Amino acid sequence: MPASARQRCHAVLSGLVTLATAAVVSFAAPAPASAAETWNETGSDRADPLTESQGLASVEVPASSPNRYTGIGTIPIGLSVRGWNHVGDPDASYDGHYVEPYQRDSGNTKMYRVQAPGGGWSEYVHTLSPGEALNNSWDAISPDGQWMLSGEWGTMDRLLVFPTPGVNPATSPSANLPQASTVHLDHPVRDVQGCDFAGPTTLLCSSDDPDGSLFGMTKPLLRVDLSAAPNGTADVTGHVTALRRLPLRSSCSGSFEVEGIDYDRRSGVLRVIVVSPGFCVLTDSKTYKFSRG
Repeated sequence: MPASARQRCHAVLSGLVTLATAAVVSFAAPAPASAAETWNETGSDRADPLTESQGLASVEVPASSPNRYTGIGTIPIGLSVRGWNHVGDPDASYDGHYVEPYQRDSGNTKMYRVQAPGGGWSEYVHTLSPGEALNNSWDAISPDGQWMLSGEWGTMDRLLVFPTPGVNPATSPSANLPQASTVHLDHPVRDVQGCDFAGPTTLLCSSDDPDGSLFGMTKPLLRVDLSAAPNGTADVTGHVTALRRLPLRSSCSGSFEVEGIDYDRRSGVLRVIVVSPGFCVLTDSKTYKFSRG
């Protein structure tokens, strides 16, 4: 998210920590595709505003691992003091490598923090490519584990492809994590907060788009069909489809924020975090669950 919005969010959530401890850009592009599949809401869980307000991931290895969440309250102090003050929507490879995306307010780098299946942590820093935004909202690991997609905040017509840190043998914590290739989208997307692979060439993405002019709806669930599985050696294209508007329900009125997304291939359950406006961020922010109709 942009620095100003993030600062407002941090101000609200930092206030909550204190309380707890005391008591339009446009692109020329084809018209958006109509929905080709249906995702039905099946339930929801409360999303804690401090620890479950940014992203989520299902982890397959080790067996019976709990779902993982990110929020301002999950950022280690050691990272915060070094300026890494925002964590986005994480993902995990099928062999159990868990990757969190981090950003800071200035500079020319972003960072991916990786936990190996054995529990050890390492950091992989990426120096921005020319024209790349500083924002680091999410990451999505390809089913083969070798490639990681990541996105930028704002109105974009691309996704970035990196070798998966900690998994791809071309990566090292002591070396720059390079951008390997690009996914060129056939229709622009706005304020994507998370994507997850639902197949070798299919992504499901959550968009916090407040405008609605791109797809005829605000806060859409998107699908991106890739022309080929990412391999890091060649760019691919992505066909964008708007599937539905995500739920916006709260006892408070105001601006909702759509956050991270997770698709669990074992159960077929899709989950998306939606943060409620105002004071209701405390009471009725939700992780919504969906199943394919």
